[in-house]
Amino acid sequence: MIRTQQLAYRYGGGAELRFDDVEVPQGGVLLLRGASGSGKSTWLAMAAALLAPGAGEITVAGQSMRSLGKVAGDAWRARTIGFLPQKLHLSAALTVHGNLAMAQWAAGQSQDDGRIREALAALGIGELAARKPAQLSGGQAQRVALARAVLLQPKVILADEPTASLDDAAARQALALLQAAAQRHGATLVIATHDARVEANLDSQIGFQTVVIKRKQL
Repeated sequence: MIRTQQLAYRYGGGAELRFDDVEVPQGGVLLLRGASGSGKSTWLAMAAALLAPGAGEITVAGQSMRSLGKVAGDAWRARTIGFLPQKLHLSAALTVHGNLAMAQWAAGQSQDDGRIREALAALGIGELAARKPAQLSGGQAQRVALARAVLLQPKVILADEPTASLDDAAARQALALLQAAAQRHGATLVIATHDARVEANLDSQIGFQTVVIKRKQL
């Protein structure tokens, strides 16, 4: 579940960004539409406890973001959030398996090779476990990043521009994988994008709500 009330954020001495109220049930899908620079990534960062709200409230999976300090926020995020950033940030020095094992370590969990194999197999990339990121295609790297995001069975999956730089076929596949992964884990899914193809290719039978973020300033 995600709920926001009078949410706002201010960068430095600039004007304050304001966001419409949102309520998404657990397991629901939220599409954040908006032009580049409108504040979509800021919204995701607050939902992931990477930024503290400047004003208002944002509650994610029962946790208020205003009451989390940095250390507690890092631990909460590792346990609760599956984050798929626009830049995938796979460690070049580690294998695919090692990148997922590092996610378990960051969450304070013991390495579970069985769960890692299951996560990779579910996305059809089990054979890539011993490869390093430089040996992956763009689509393969995205699947690895998604496997890492859902490895710990998160309550919320946040995806920032997941179709950026993808052709139409790859964009449809990426969205299908995201929705299937969220359904498999009962996770709330939030997709932030300026790509009009996303709304057209989300599964209407699953259902989703769309919020258009415009640059509102005080």
